[in-house]
Amino acid sequence: MANFHLPPQGFGPGSQGTGEELDFMPLPSGMRTYSAHVPEVEPGAVPRAALDLIEAIAGACDLTAVDGQPRSVDVGFLAPDARALLAETLGQGEVAMKLRGVPAVAVQESVFAGVWVLAGEGVDRIEIAPCPALAVSRAHVPHRPALGADAFRGAQVVNAPALLVELEDRSRGWHPGAEVHVINLSLLPHTEEDLLWLAEATGEGAVTVLSRGYGNCRVTATALAHVWRVQFYNSMDTLILDTYEVTEMPEVVIAATEDLTDSADRIREVLEAIR
Repeated sequence: MANFHLPPQGFGPGSQGTGEELDFMPLPSGMRTYSAHVPEVEPGAVPRAALDLIEAIAGACDLTAVDGQPRSVDVGFLAPDARALLAETLGQGEVAMKLRGVPAVAVQESVFAGVWVLAGEGVDRIEIAPCPALAVSRAHVPHRPALGADAFRGAQVVNAPALLVELEDRSRGWHPGAEVHVINLSLLPHTEEDLLWLAEATGEGAVTVLSRGYGNCRVTATALAHVWRVQFYNSMDTLILDTYEVTEMPEVVIAATEDLTDSADRIREVLEAIR
């Protein structure tokens, strides 16, 4: 019988050995998802001011979903009991921001996408918007200046200067409605010194964002207009995607129109439950 009629070796049941367990790579876990939370309040003790404010926030979500314009609601006048109810109703969502400047402002998205809580010296309000307007206007105010090509260039800096030229060109040419331009560092050859040099060359702006979803995403404004560093980490805090984006605000931070509409519906559901 010719050899090619014989069954191939190393295939079939029992050919791969027994008694050994497969070692799979750990998969991401712990994704944050929305779950309705109804504050516990005593019957007849619900502060009217808090209910009116929550209703106003729901209405603002509807309007902003239509025209995209940010709207804000001052909460500094609320009494402590109304303030506590509002805070418990809104909760904490997956996006937080640190805005440097005067005054420094901390931003926390609520569990309702597109509803942002802003706090700082003289700042005490809730903003309903795809993204807080202050985060856009302050983003590229230099916290650490962009040194550009003047950044110290060591012997191991190889590909970063060409990337800087591309980023500077896209930064100068950006205009409203321009398509997002992405440089994916994870797919490009580079040295560790390349990344350090590029960070020095582009500087650091006034806005840092942390988005906690399926893993974490860290978004940092550079001192170059419309240029952002966007880094994705898995649930084990391992960097899995490292990019620069040239845009007004990276999409991972922005609440979509559908999010705002959905937030309005969810807020009203909670409001009905606590009335």
